[in-house]
Amino acid sequence: MGIIIAILLFSAIVIFHELGHFLLAKANGIRVDEFSLGLGPTLYGKKIGGTKFSLKLLPFGGACMMGEDDADDMSEGSFNSKSVWSRISVIVAGPAFNLVLAWILCIIMIAWIGYRAPVLDGVEEGYSAMEQGMQAGDRITEINGHSIHLWDEITLYNLSVQPGEQLDVTYERDGEKHTAMLEARQLAGDSYARLGIASTAERTKPGVLGTVQYGAYTVKYWVSYTFECLKMLVTGQVGIKQMSGPVGIVQVVDSAYQQAKPSGIQVVILNILNIGILLTANLGVMNLIPFPALDGGRLVFLLVEAVRGKRVPPEKEGMVHFAGFALLMILMIVVMYNDIMRIF
Repeated sequence: MGIIIAILLFSAIVIFHELGHFLLAKANGIRVDEFSLGLGPTLYGKKIGGTKFSLKLLPFGGACMMGEDDADDMSEGSFNSKSVWSRISVIVAGPAFNLVLAWILCIIMIAWIGYRAPVLDGVEEGYSAMEQGMQAGDRITEINGHSIHLWDEITLYNLSVQPGEQLDVTYERDGEKHTAMLEARQLAGDSYARLGIASTAERTKPGVLGTVQYGAYTVKYWVSYTFECLKMLVTGQVGIKQMSGPVGIVQVVDSAYQQAKPSGIQVVILNILNIGILLTANLGVMNLIPFPALDGGRLVFLLVEAVRGKRVPPEKEGMVHFAGFALLMILMIVVMYNDIMRIF
């Protein structure tokens, strides 16, 4: 059952991404040749309104085929016949729809169970927070000049903070603002550097408008989380072996389902919802990375065209995207191999 849920979840996220491309293409009068879910041979296809809607054999990925790679097609309704800004809007729409979906899911979750406020439940002896006079009930509002709205945003700093690193923290107590310079310390028995602060398990439900607002804060957190993970990958703090592809995602969802199942349907739904938020926010951010063959890579060429006033030679752009696609396929094979090896 967990595997089925994983496939349905991943498929829904991909459909929403491709729907963004599809709707903006239609809005700009661009012809969409095929809208497909999955990869590989077609299992079922039906043509509706000039677009073939297909279900493919492999239940991962999808496509909204608009003929964007056919540079010679300048016929009416073709992708390349439209203005550069129309094409930019179509490319951006896919990742944007992923972030919108993440926002919707965050709103549902916060309306259901609320959010964890950045309020201290206590401080631990031997760490900087206690020495700086912080105590239970303090509400952290800023770290290094960045506004804090969720406890999860505080935990994000623990991903990258190094022993001895100092954080400029602003907090409120009884309506008054205070500041503290907290030093991360890794004491005996600690697996990572810590500030010595603990959160409460209680959650806050902020009302209708607050739910919408804190839904946006939660999306911001997951976007920041994705960028932090990319930073750790680039700097070598984590390696390719720690990355997961479709096989790994299915395994994670199935594991979450099996663990939550004894606690009831509500816990199962909340766990899957949380994974869905992570995946769709991750897909939105990753697709905007300026790497060839990704939406972000295509966006770079379109922005260059907008600045120059003329297109980059199609054959050169095509070569770059082909090389990028080949590298992505190699990476996918490596990641899938690592996922399979972790299973066995």
